[in-house]
Amino acid sequence: PGYRRRTRCGGWGLPRSVSSLAAVGLLCTALTTFICWGQLPPLPWASPAPQRLVGVLLWWEPFRGRGGYPKSPPDCSLRFNISGCRLLTDRAAYGEAQAVLFHHRDLVKELHDWPPPWGARERTDKALVLRVFDDQEGAVTLTGKALETVGSRPPGQRWVWMNFESPSHTPGLRGLAKDLFNWTLSYRTDSDVFVPYGFLYSRSDPTEQPSGLGPQLARKRGLVAWVVSNWNEHQARVRYYHQLSRHVSVDVFGRTGPGRPVPAIGLLHTVARYKFYLAFENSRHVDYITEKLWRNAFLAGAVPVVLGPDRANYERFVPRGAFIHVDDFPNAASLAAYLLFLDRNVAVYRRYFRWRRSFAVHITSFWDEQWCRTCQAVQTSGDQPKSIHN
Repeated sequence: PGYRRRTRCGGWGLPRSVSSLAAVGLLCTALTTFICWGQLPPLPWASPAPQRLVGVLLWWEPFRGRGGYPKSPPDCSLRFNISGCRLLTDRAAYGEAQAVLFHHRDLVKELHDWPPPWGARERTDKALVLRVFDDQEGAVTLTGKALETVGSRPPGQRWVWMNFESPSHTPGLRGLAKDLFNWTLSYRTDSDVFVPYGFLYSRSDPTEQPSGLGPQLARKRGLVAWVVSNWNEHQARVRYYHQLSRHVSVDVFGRTGPGRPVPAIGLLHTVARYKFYLAFENSRHVDYITEKLWRNAFLAGAVPVVLGPDRANYERFVPRGAFIHVDDFPNAASLAAYLLFLDRNVAVYRRYFRWRRSFAVHITSFWDEQWCRTCQAVQTSGDQPKSIHN
């Protein structure tokens, strides 16, 4: 809500030959790029003044501690300039929390581990399951008793559904009970608490180098790299890789499939040795643009070749001249020809880094940032009640 649709500043002509690519080049100059991109709405994350104290309870450690938890909650003021946050992990403070965060992947695994109906003396496992899912994927049906408990929580407390996987990889999504949650927190711009995987921000000092590794062309020994951890032959990204690799060499790294282990120097330094990186998402959904773009490509200083939502969706977040979209080409062979053309024409290739003159990359800190942003959302929201029906 509150996000305006931007107009596209022209379209990319699909290159039919390498010679035409040389003539066309990049249609948007740096000035045009920033004018077009400037139509994007700003991320609503400013904290202009000290805010009232807000308690946010994290009901489960995301993925049950995988990725660093349990650890001390972050200092929201120090990390994100958000004051007035009381981040809670002790469930004894449930009644004091203005918001409770529920991570979806843990939600579907912990059906019996839910807050009791507020004010109730006891609860049954069956009632708890029925509160969470409408029909347990067709297995059960909501009863009158369960309906009475839905929404029974401390006055004014918001339940926040948190998820950063795409719908294709979110089990139990369709079975969630309606009106159980008040807010959504995800990478989607229409979430109540919008936290993308990353974003570009303006650098205050033009002479400051952008964060991450610079695109040092002298170090780039390879052409195309791809790091993939979950190999699935049925995914669109794997099918496209097979087509592309027939026409251009792609070095694959990862634990499965044809990939080899990432060298000891690490992912970013490995990708920095290549001119292009395949920022291929595991599924194509609105706003689903992950660390594959922000971290693996932008921070490493490689030009991202993206497969995910359509080009217009990417252009809501980054300048149009900062990436190459597979949809710009009629087939993988045409894309391969364009990559080979850029490999031979350094001046044209360098245009994909013009954004770095004014912008640097912010990578979202999981799960600290989501926690603090929820606190901020409570502080800045009104008292209008809301529930998620679907």
